[in-house]
Amino acid sequence: MSLQQTPQSRVFVELLPWADRGRENYLLSGGETLPGLRRPLSSAPAQTPTREVHVSGTAEVSASPDRAQVVVRVSSTKEAAAEAKKSVCRRLDYITQSLRQQGVQSENVTVTKDFKRLENAYHMEAEVCITFTEFGKMQNICNFLVEKLDSSVVISQPQFYHMPGSIDNLRQQACLAAVENARRKAQEVCNLVSQTLGKPLIIKEEETKEWEGQIDDPQSSRLSSSLTVQQKIKSATIHAAAKVFITFEVKGREKKKKHI
Repeated sequence: MSLQQTPQSRVFVELLPWADRGRENYLLSGGETLPGLRRPLSSAPAQTPTREVHVSGTAEVSASPDRAQVVVRVSSTKEAAAEAKKSVCRRLDYITQSLRQQGVQSENVTVTKDFKRLENAYHMEAEVCITFTEFGKMQNICNFLVEKLDSSVVISQPQFYHMPGSIDNLRQQACLAAVENARRKAQEVCNLVSQTLGKPLIIKEEETKEWEGQIDDPQSSRLSSSLTVQQKIKSATIHAAAKVFITFEVKGREKKKKHI
């Protein structure tokens, strides 16, 4: 008996890139295929890298004082207690009545009285603290009281200040203005390179600072009483500055479809 030797079969394997292994087959001789024995993990489709523009923006804002306070002092020293009280109260009534006629609201006026004995005499002193929101009216009233009252009435220099929360509001305004300046800068850059500005991806506040205004003459600043009203307002003006860093998405401009 003779034995016939069967030709040996050969197997060919094609190695495909990892992205194509979901369709992996093993090629057998004779053109037959064998499905892959193991399916790899599905890979997410490649995403186009986001194009970005990085810009910084700065802004500085300021606010003048919105309140001023003036103190009017009335005093009298008499041998009789009743005479001291009468002298002060008479001028005090005149002051408060004048304030009402000038349109100053009662909630903006505070009156305090102090009565004491000095050896063989009696001393009474009253203070009228007035808060103004209109500086022109304040000057008119102070000038009127100086003209109508005697030298025993002392009117203090106005003290300018801001309402509570003014610095926080000013700081917020500076930040928003800096963001707007950065956005405008990014928009101009995109226009220059024929691109479209997208949404902001990162907004970072890098620096904020606040300070009070200074007058030009350093010698005058040493003596508050020598300052004019305008110098006092300038000195009490507050400033705030902010710097931000923003990353914007950049999009290509869409091509307009031609109408056939």
